[in-house]
Amino acid sequence: MLARLIAADVPFRWVTADSIYGDDRRLRIWLEERDQAYVLAVSGKEYVWIDWRQHQVKTLLARVPETGWQRQSAGAGAKGPRDYDWLRVPIGSALQEAGRRWLLVRRSVNDPTELTAYVAYAPVGTTLEELVQVAGSRWAIESNFETAKGEVGLDHYEVRSWTGWYRHITLAMWAQAFLTVVRAAAIDVERPKKGRHGRANPSSLTAFKARRGL
Repeated sequence: MLARLIAADVPFRWVTADSIYGDDRRLRIWLEERDQAYVLAVSGKEYVWIDWRQHQVKTLLARVPETGWQRQSAGAGAKGPRDYDWLRVPIGSALQEAGRRWLLVRRSVNDPTELTAYVAYAPVGTTLEELVQVAGSRWAIESNFETAKGEVGLDHYEVRSWTGWYRHITLAMWAQAFLTVVRAAAIDVERPKKGRHGRANPSSLTAFKARRGL
């Protein structure tokens, strides 16, 4: 899919994914060969290079320093900002001279023993805040998948061929996109219009309440 996007000149800046893809070193190398920035989660069993030696991620997580952490929000969640402590450590040598590679570690604020690791590659000068935002963008994607499963049956397929699966997924995602646009348009229409001084127009507000049953 990524090869098709690149071949079609579809503009995108980042690639992000969970550890199923992040543990695939061939994927990370493939992306770096194309100078494509990424933030990919990795499991504890994955290895990374530091000081010309390979280190298992779970070993590195067991001895993370106490200093150097920065508290950053990974974006808005259902219960407010998703704040975590973050640390990044340079690893290996990137395949592109203008790029850098890091091990990015996320630590829970409430439970400091809860750690999640990512391998990131990005241009020199990329800030920790930007890497955090990319890592956090997966939450919105996963949330959309869960919504699509409930509203348009994204996971309700009984096919055994790739073609059948692809058709079902494409139709389901198109239906979800359509519902999202319709829902947004309906909210915009129902929103009471403001008058000249920034206050809700009385007649518009009355109509809005009537539609809402208020």
